[in-house]
Amino acid sequence: MLVDGSSLIFRAYFGVPQTVRAPDGRPVNAVRGFLDNLARLLTERRPRHLAVASDEEWRPQWRVDLIPSYKAHRTAEPVPPGLIPQFPVIHEILAAVGVDFVGVPDHEAEDVIATWTTRAAGTNVEIVSGDRDLFALVRDPDIRVLYPEKGGLAVVDEAEVQRRYGVPGHLYADFAVLRGDPSDGLTGMAGVGPKKAAELVRKYGGIRGLIESGRVSDDVRGYLERAYRVVAPVTDLPVELPAGCRSTYPVDPRASSELAERHGLVSSVGRLVTALRLPR
Repeated sequence: MLVDGSSLIFRAYFGVPQTVRAPDGRPVNAVRGFLDNLARLLTERRPRHLAVASDEEWRPQWRVDLIPSYKAHRTAEPVPPGLIPQFPVIHEILAAVGVDFVGVPDHEAEDVIATWTTRAAGTNVEIVSGDRDLFALVRDPDIRVLYPEKGGLAVVDEAEVQRRYGVPGHLYADFAVLRGDPSDGLTGMAGVGPKKAAELVRKYGGIRGLIESGRVSDDVRGYLERAYRVVAPVTDLPVELPAGCRSTYPVDPRASSELAERHGLVSSVGRLVTALRLPR
């Protein structure tokens, strides 16, 4: 199980009341929600290995250089002030418990997950993320995305990508570039909506085929090539696939207990440790 840490942490922050606080009054709502959700995932899915990916840069400059509008609408308040001090708490607790939490400079969690998925080729992988860009990694029968929705987690496999968008999973990035993606600040190809985008993907086999057909102008070609590099997760970062499991949990009982007490999260840390100890 590869978890988009930022996605899960943000959802926890907005899903758990900010009245949840540590004994000294600091908000820990995101920490509690994240730990509880992670424990629930482990209990329900029983993965043999677990790793969490971090956004070391939520809006990498190299992506902005390619498409200046990339996530530009989020710059006013990219991270809520009440959430910022909770990130290091999550890092500390996961380290003490023994859960790998990894980021790569100048890259997003989706890039780390895409690289890990490539390195885990041939094994069953479940990706937990609210980032649709990761639908591009879906492959039957090995790779699926657990996508948070109002009714719970949707299991997104090849059939589900096809049902939602009318394209195969491995062509989702091509579809998103043509249609546009407001959540990423991508305008898409002028005059192309979801149906037309799916039609073009099916007809030409993706962005490359459309460009080679000679159907688009040089300006549009330039946009499509740059946008594809922005949307498609990076799959070759210099990061190894973590071990993802430990012989015993927590790996540092003293630190785990001390952190749980200090932040008022004894129950949540206990639930996570219990879930990690379940047979897989």
